[in-house]
Amino acid sequence: MDAKKKADLKVKIAAEIEKLKIHIVDLKEQTKPISPENSLGRLTRMDAINNKSLSEETLRKANLKFKNLETALTKIDEEDFGICFRCKNPIPEGRLMLMPDSRRCVSCAGR
Repeated sequence: MDAKKKADLKVKIAAEIEKLKIHIVDLKEQTKPISPENSLGRLTRMDAINNKSLSEETLRKANLKFKNLETALTKIDEEDFGICFRCKNPIPEGRLMLMPDSRRCVSCAGR
């Protein structure tokens, strides 16, 4: 990967990290405990609990993606960045632009 593409990828990763920070804050707000004192109906309370569970899973995935993007940003200048850790072939630049935290090529990701 040439220097210009790496610079573009760094900008993309940094932008994704910033978006994720905002998203994580919103998700943390949605995963706060549901107070039993709230005057919610039984079905509304069940919906709220279900939505909270979905938000918790989304938060977990967002935190993982955030961590992986930060790792990618710190390793982007290393020699083995963009090399599939499984088969050692280069990861296509298009895949890295779509999924900058990807550590596997398309073939190895499907296995």
